[in-house]
Amino acid sequence: MDVLGIIPARGGSKGIPDKNLRLLAGKPLLSYAVDSAKASGVIDKLVLSTDSERIADLGHRLGLEVPFIRPASLSTDEAPMLPVILHAVDVLSQNGWIPEIIVLLQPTSPLRSPEHIRKAVDLLKVGKCDSVISVIEIPHLFAPQKALFVQDGYLRFWSSMGKSVTRRQQLETTSAREGTVYACLRDVLIQKSSLYGDECLPLLLSSDESLNIDSMADWQKAEEILNAKERQRIQSETN
Repeated sequence: MDVLGIIPARGGSKGIPDKNLRLLAGKPLLSYAVDSAKASGVIDKLVLSTDSERIADLGHRLGLEVPFIRPASLSTDEAPMLPVILHAVDVLSQNGWIPEIIVLLQPTSPLRSPEHIRKAVDLLKVGKCDSVISVIEIPHLFAPQKALFVQDGYLRFWSSMGKSVTRRQQLETTSAREGTVYACLRDVLIQKSSLYGDECLPLLLSSDESLNIDSMADWQKAEEILNAKERQRIQSETN
């Protein structure tokens, strides 16, 4: 089964300007997605979807294929991810390359490991499912059954069972998607216009494995973690 890896990296980031080009622990943020994808050994074609010539140039230097420049209409703050993926798949299909599996690798998850990608693709290949999505367990304190919102100035329970939940043991385990890897069948993506389909398997990650950069605080945390890992690697090699 041919596997297409897509790395989306637009140039208009506002929260962290030029974040895909910015150095994180000594390397461009974009390079972490590239390195993990190449080391996974399961990606047959790895392409960059960007609207930026600067990011495209970096992608070329990192060994990425850049078969197109993403249209401006798919590069706004409001543009959803699904049309971006469909656009990449469509361009490659017009050029005669039709994969069976699509893997989305967002640069904002620099703690992603090659094993995460391998596990997701392997699950998709052998499991009776439409997709595999990386998730983390939601702490009991933030379980959706406990969630409240304000309506007309009063607190309301988000869940109909909210009032009846008084003990942790009453809560079912819940998960949240966290962005490290999305893998889905191409037919599901095209026919259902969905990254999930009807049958989606979880790839459960620990909180130590998961970090999605959305702010400078996230960036600083990622830098601390990656620098610590590099120090550990150097120390183990010298011992």
